[in-house]
Amino acid sequence: MIEKEAILASAKKTILAESKAIANLSELLTNDFAEAVEIIFKSKGRLIVTGIGKSAIIAQKIVATLNSTGTPSMFLHASEAIHGDLGMVQQDDVVICISKSGNSPEIKVLVPLLKRFGNILIAITGNLTSFLGKESDYVLNAYVESECDPINLAPTNSTTAQLVIGDALAVALMELRDFKSEDFAKYHPGGALGKKLLLRVKDMLDTTHRPIVAPDSSIKKVIVEISEKRLGVTAVVENDKVIGIITDGDIRRMLNDRDTFNDLTAKDIMTKNPKMIKSNDMVVDALNILEDFSITQLVVVDEGNYLGVIHLHDILKEGIV
Repeated sequence: MIEKEAILASAKKTILAESKAIANLSELLTNDFAEAVEIIFKSKGRLIVTGIGKSAIIAQKIVATLNSTGTPSMFLHASEAIHGDLGMVQQDDVVICISKSGNSPEIKVLVPLLKRFGNILIAITGNLTSFLGKESDYVLNAYVESECDPINLAPTNSTTAQLVIGDALAVALMELRDFKSEDFAKYHPGGALGKKLLLRVKDMLDTTHRPIVAPDSSIKKVIVEISEKRLGVTAVVENDKVIGIITDGDIRRMLNDRDTFNDLTAKDIMTKNPKMIKSNDMVVDALNILEDFSITQLVVVDEGNYLGVIHLHDILKEGIV
């Protein structure tokens, strides 16, 4: 049997090795990093990030992070670049090339082409004296003493170091741009944060199936309306203004208290002054009201006029929380 203690010891060793490699990066930072950030920040073009092998995978993650934090970026696979994809690089673009050794054949072919185009080239490499290191305008040192695998061959510490440098670039650029949560939401409209900051009540309100009864409506009509609209509530409306609401809970309590309801109307059992929210308010504000008052439905109005009902379940389905 495989000993669990040995497995855990191996995992801890790997984690400690990578954390040590990352910590050492802070000692390798030079003015090249600051100048590279300024160049990217001031660039009128995009940031192209390229690499080969595992470095290409890291490049794709860095591009994803940069795009989501306000720096327009594109991934360019180094081997595909020299077979036609180099056409995506425009005159004002800045290029980051990632390579542990800095001497791979694809890099040696690609770098002179980029230099010929006149693009500023930033290297992320662990070998400052490599072909890539010498030919780049700015070099970000990603040196690691060794990989953490038993045979010191699998890219582990080195790719983690590349990734961390990419994150450091992204964060520095975010700070220069004064990038805020509202900006982040613009690039993540489908995520929970994006919906919290962007989604308004009117965006998810069904106004065509709004539950509504008049003050003098019979209890039977109230029950039918609540059942048909399936929101567990109906608004009591007079002259387009909500004067009360009736929930399925109100109906149950009425039936428990009375043997007959033929002499009752909606206004007799409604709750006056229900909680309301404006259609232009944020959905997250609606959620806060629902939670604060331990209710599941909220009346939606626009300039006082009744538009419909927003339900807690609908908000939860949107992934707000």
